[in-house]
Amino acid sequence: MNILWGMNIIAMKVTVGALAPFTAGAARLAIVGLICAPWMRPPPGRVRALALFGLITGGLFLLFLNLALKVATNVGALAIVGQMAVPIALVLGAVILKERMNRAQLAGVAVAIVGIVVLMFDPRIFGELPGLLLMLLAATAWGTSSLVQRQLAGVPVMTLYFWTGLMGTALLLPMSLVLEPGVLAKLPGLPFAPLAWLAFSVLGATLAGQGGMAWLLGRHPLSAVMPLTLAAPVVSVAASHWMFGTPVTASMVIGGLMTLAGVVIVTMARRRALKEMGA
Repeated sequence: MNILWGMNIIAMKVTVGALAPFTAGAARLAIVGLICAPWMRPPPGRVRALALFGLITGGLFLLFLNLALKVATNVGALAIVGQMAVPIALVLGAVILKERMNRAQLAGVAVAIVGIVVLMFDPRIFGELPGLLLMLLAATAWGTSSLVQRQLAGVPVMTLYFWTGLMGTALLLPMSLVLEPGVLAKLPGLPFAPLAWLAFSVLGATLAGQGGMAWLLGRHPLSAVMPLTLAAPVVSVAASHWMFGTPVTASMVIGGLMTLAGVVIVTMARRRALKEMGA
């Protein structure tokens, strides 16, 4: 799973470069929606939540992520910033749902934020600031979708993916046609490599990787599952350095480790809080 997720951002960087941000996102989501079409029927009373989840997870998340990949070159740095989705989800839960945060959770969020600041103010990374900020918006979209997903307990994973594909395509396809005219027509004539990476993104990262995560989360608490995914940004950083020659600096390593440490603290503190509530 770490390899699938870690390599996914590489796959998306290649497809965005071969096509364009909105077109690459629309193509990926349309394929996901078509594959998952047999599971399109929503459970009663869940249509609005499914539509909102799909719009955020598919549309807004990929919109910001693909724009970040378009304007930034250091894919590894983007992968590290993407880990902020977990602390952001916690903060949004406190602000929107009025959930209480304990001291350990606050400390974890603070450590993660400091890690991102250390990363951003690296002179070799600072030039990537627009892309990093777009990645923060993508992480915010992902964190927001996790709150919506709480209303979808028991909904089959493939149904979630169908609505993600449907609503994401509904947002990104018109943007592709209007803002990237003629790019969609290039899709059938793409070289093998971008098409292969697109297939990997759909089948490997989305259906297998995220599907596996959903399966694990359905059987184990978040705090037990999330640490298993922390190697994904390490894979991304190593693969980005190997494939694109992007630098790996001391500040990047320190900031990345601090961010990951913050995510671990937040996750473990949440597990402890849930145990205390159930006691």
